[in-house]
Amino acid sequence: MKKEKKAKKEREKSVFREYFELIVETAVFVFFVMTFIVQAFQIPTGSMESTLLVGDFLLVNKMAYLEPVIPLDRVVLPRRDLKRFDIVVFKYPKELNKDFVKRVIALEGETVEIKDKQVYVNDNPIDEAYKVHNDSRVFTKNGYYHYDELIRDNFGPLTVPPGHCFVMGDNRDNSQDSRYWGCLPLHLLKGRPWVIYFSYDAERDAYLKTSFRERMRKFVNFIPKARWNRLLKVIN
Repeated sequence: MKKEKKAKKEREKSVFREYFELIVETAVFVFFVMTFIVQAFQIPTGSMESTLLVGDFLLVNKMAYLEPVIPLDRVVLPRRDLKRFDIVVFKYPKELNKDFVKRVIALEGETVEIKDKQVYVNDNPIDEAYKVHNDSRVFTKNGYYHYDELIRDNFGPLTVPPGHCFVMGDNRDNSQDSRYWGCLPLHLLKGRPWVIYFSYDAERDAYLKTSFRERMRKFVNFIPKARWNRLLKVIN
């Protein structure tokens, strides 16, 4: 009997140890992935509507613009050189503790200009099917407008310096982007949005003004507001 009890305890310890090791290994793996490979990111403002909505929860590919460590990296998380129209997540140059998401419009060495809301790169108009203009007004150089109003619709020309890119929000009339704070240094890039893993219909203004506790309370009641059609949507 004593031998049976001892054997049973040893089996229980063995099972416990296996579960414990599995939990530790999983935690280490998740920590590694969330630290070096992907980042969870939430859309808090409407500057990228209607491509990305307030209340979208994203996974960001942090390896998108880095050289591969192992050959299979490109299969698991595809990499590419930075291109025009890429959506990118980056550290906001004016406050490095904040992350922004915008779309790349011009690359280093290219000249960008905006004329009456139309964007030109190297004197050629670019087609932007994704952009929206919610304000029908056009602030022109001939009018008496504040500088921030003027450059919303008429900007440049500006040549993007080496090591930088020019980014703008898809919600063109309501986005704080390179028109206002300058070109984005490439070393501040954090990655490329990869997939929407969850989305719910957050109230934009209320979300920005409420406390963290209130945000969590609203999040618990997300089910009636969930946008199920956006789940696992790959971001292009």
